[in-house]
Amino acid sequence: MTEHATKPPKILCAGIAVQDIVMRVQRFPAPGTKVAASDFIITGGGCAANAAVTAARLGGRVAFAGPLGGPDDAVSERILSNLLNEGIDCGGVVRVSGGTASVSLILLDATGEKTIATRRGVKLGETLPGDVARLVSDVDAVLVDNRFPKFVTEVCRTAQSREIPIVIDLDQETKVDDPLLALGTHVISSTEALFGTTGCMDYGEALKKLAGHISGFLAITDGPNGVYWLDRGELRHLPAFKIKVVDSLGAGDAFHAAFTLALAEGRPLADMLRFASATAALKCTKFGGGSGAPTRADVEEFLGRNS
Repeated sequence: MTEHATKPPKILCAGIAVQDIVMRVQRFPAPGTKVAASDFIITGGGCAANAAVTAARLGGRVAFAGPLGGPDDAVSERILSNLLNEGIDCGGVVRVSGGTASVSLILLDATGEKTIATRRGVKLGETLPGDVARLVSDVDAVLVDNRFPKFVTEVCRTAQSREIPIVIDLDQETKVDDPLLALGTHVISSTEALFGTTGCMDYGEALKKLAGHISGFLAITDGPNGVYWLDRGELRHLPAFKIKVVDSLGAGDAFHAAFTLALAEGRPLADMLRFASATAALKCTKFGGGSGAPTRADVEEFLGRNS
């Protein structure tokens, strides 16, 4: 841990929060057909918000910052309530009058694969954070997604000026020279986002192309194929844990949260990646999107059984 030796590390998660409507079906419906759902939940979602929930359940002290709609937006009210119920500090939330948060409708099939339709929020993309210096004043690490780049760039610049580790969840395709990515001490991308950003369809080739524009740690997560990263220019690989997938929604967010918390705890890289992989794997064994995030005890017990 850093200077907060007597307390768990504090993580600031900044970026997008949405509402997820999730149903589990045996198979995805063909156009014009109906299927029966076996499970149903309305829960919080979004990269940064899911990560905040995971980090809190893993024992971190967690704050969330991001734009939401005003008090008249029922979706934003529900999102905020869910985060507060997890013990997350939401003082960095900026409420936008007349704005609305995003809503996603997600179908999960019998293999845990997902199909997603999203109604995008409105009036949130140009929002900037409030008192950024206060937001990062007592945090040990910052985790951001790139769904609201203007908002999180301000957070990252201030964190960088204070030499706070910055983990960037490259969740949305961008440009290889995106200035936000250059602010990260650690950039961890989804396969889709990295391949789309670099135009390369090979793990090593894509990572090396992006590495030409950033100086920090760089990795890619690819679900059951595990995580790949560059070590002094060489491609390394950690296989995923073998589990029965029930719901893969939010697994990447869980990985980022666990990685960031382990980083703030000062763990070696190998331990960070293994801890993050175990957290993501356990999330996949539970239905409910981000609400299926495991506890610290769950992860430690799982690692003990899979040593």
